[in-house]
Amino acid sequence: MGLLKRFEVNALCFVGLALLLSCGAKGARRGLVNNVPAVFDVTKFGAVADGETECAQAFIQTFNAACASTGPSTVLIPPGTYLSGEVFFQGPCSSSPITVEMRGTIMAQTDLTLYNNGVWFTIENFDGLVMRGGGTFNGQGEQAWPKDSCGSKATCDNRLAPSLVFNNMNNSLLQDINLVNSKGFHMKIGRSNFFTAHNLNIAAPGDSPNTDGIHISESDHVTITDSTIGTGDDCISIGEGSSNLNISRITCGPGHGISVGSLGLRPGEGDVIGIVVTNCTLTNTTNGARIKTWHNSLPTHASGIVFDDIVMNNVRNPIFIDQNYGSKQKQGSSSVKISDVHFRNIRGTTITNQAVSLQCSTTVPCEGIELVDINLTFIGITSPNIALPFSASCANAKAAFLGKQSPAACAF
Repeated sequence: MGLLKRFEVNALCFVGLALLLSCGAKGARRGLVNNVPAVFDVTKFGAVADGETECAQAFIQTFNAACASTGPSTVLIPPGTYLSGEVFFQGPCSSSPITVEMRGTIMAQTDLTLYNNGVWFTIENFDGLVMRGGGTFNGQGEQAWPKDSCGSKATCDNRLAPSLVFNNMNNSLLQDINLVNSKGFHMKIGRSNFFTAHNLNIAAPGDSPNTDGIHISESDHVTITDSTIGTGDDCISIGEGSSNLNISRITCGPGHGISVGSLGLRPGEGDVIGIVVTNCTLTNTTNGARIKTWHNSLPTHASGIVFDDIVMNNVRNPIFIDQNYGSKQKQGSSSVKISDVHFRNIRGTTITNQAVSLQCSTTVPCEGIELVDINLTFIGITSPNIALPFSASCANAKAAFLGKQSPAACAF
């Protein structure tokens, strides 16, 4: 049985059986049969679902109690609206696995001074965590976005808090969760292995700053499937040290598309290897399938990247390798080596006449770039006196164009 199915069956069985069992110690209902999870209800630890009472400590105390128990356990967040500032759920735990059954809505405090660590919810150092239940994390970012001063800067000490951060997680499942209006990134996955996210709904206005849907870095075997993401930045961004990622059946828009990068900013960044993005639809995004590296970057490598079976609807830059990211005409050239990249069966409409742009580094030109069956139609507005050519643009790229090519392939 696959990872997703195994966790799905286990989580359903754990929650369903536990809710039938009698009450035990304060705040928990413990099963009478071995390996049936104890259920820890946040309302038994002081959480009040009135949308006004601060619940952060109640959440932490509930989780700590579940963590200290033996055998499987469930943290239950019942229906209702809860207000919360910064929360840390930290392992390792005596209890395993732990299921967070989230049925309610958690609203973030709007006072930015309450986020001393620059995050909202952090979950770290677990093996076998399951979070599910149909609940919602509402970052209430609309009050914070006007205070964003980072823009597109490479480094910034004043970034707004992400909603949900997973660090050092193994064999974990996130399913049927909603994230809306994060102050910063909606979700970050870092230093994690065998992490599955399924059926997520992530939403923020298209003009909300730096509200990436999901950012992945320094992680291996991450799978993101069957999710709808629309934000003011990348729907999914893939950062340094990521490997063996599978992203499929994503509906993206508004936003900046699905991006590998930006890469090459910091010393010691790990290579990005084995990224597969398939069967996705992007609508009204500024970019489509994109790889971006900083213009004057440190050396690293991105390879084994596949964008396959992608539908573009009114996308500005459907296929884009940008190794001059953040340059603004500055001197320098990227040292990130890009190779073995495949764009296959990319189709739909674009509002720019340059639908394919491969702008690679003069220091380490792109190699092994393949475009197969590209079928894009230009629907942008043109001046009656100016006939804009529908074209592909390539610089420092060793590329092969196979099958249908619309726009026409680069001439070398």
